[in-house]
Amino acid sequence: MTKACFITLEGGEGVGKTTNVNFITTQLDAANIPWIKTREPGGTPLAEAIRNLLLASEAETPCHLTELLLMFAGRAQHLDQVIRPALAQGIWVVCDRFTDASYAYQGGGRGQSEVTLALLENLVHQDLQPDLTLLLDMPVEAASKRVDSRGQQRDRFEQEQLAFFQRVREGYLNRAHQHPLRFRVVDASLSLAEVKAQVLGYLQPLLNDALTASSAP
Repeated sequence: MTKACFITLEGGEGVGKTTNVNFITTQLDAANIPWIKTREPGGTPLAEAIRNLLLASEAETPCHLTELLLMFAGRAQHLDQVIRPALAQGIWVVCDRFTDASYAYQGGGRGQSEVTLALLENLVHQDLQPDLTLLLDMPVEAASKRVDSRGQQRDRFEQEQLAFFQRVREGYLNRAHQHPLRFRVVDASLSLAEVKAQVLGYLQPLLNDALTASSAP
């Protein structure tokens, strides 16, 4: 059994993560690689219930620390029930957001300390990290217009001010700078075809490695 890869897509609201998650899974299908796709917060019934608490705009607003702890509580369940079992079975995992989102949103956006984030990261998933993290990056004003174009009610995070999303963007870019071996920054402001070309270029080495491993005697 060849090693399964853990791929995460990160970025602010409106940058096209869902579209590119689906694009990646079509590439895995073409390469005959088994996969699951999932998301954070969420991924299991319990974690999805936590997601609903976190995103509800009409509910009691959690304080910043509560929000952070709920994120990692859902992540612990997600890892235990979905991510680790899939990887152990040789199934690739494609996840819409993971712990880097906590560093960007709760760290950059909310001002929670990196010391606290690192403590929770080590507690919840220790040395498990994505094999590839694609950061879809674009100016926050343009991304906000994309969210508006959906014509849907904004959730609690989407209702934040542009200054919040600018801090989130800076948090993501800082995280990419800190972890250059697994991060690849994609210019999400380009056309969809150009964005997909970038994504495929970054995904291809993993696909090539999988092909080489599967053909080895």
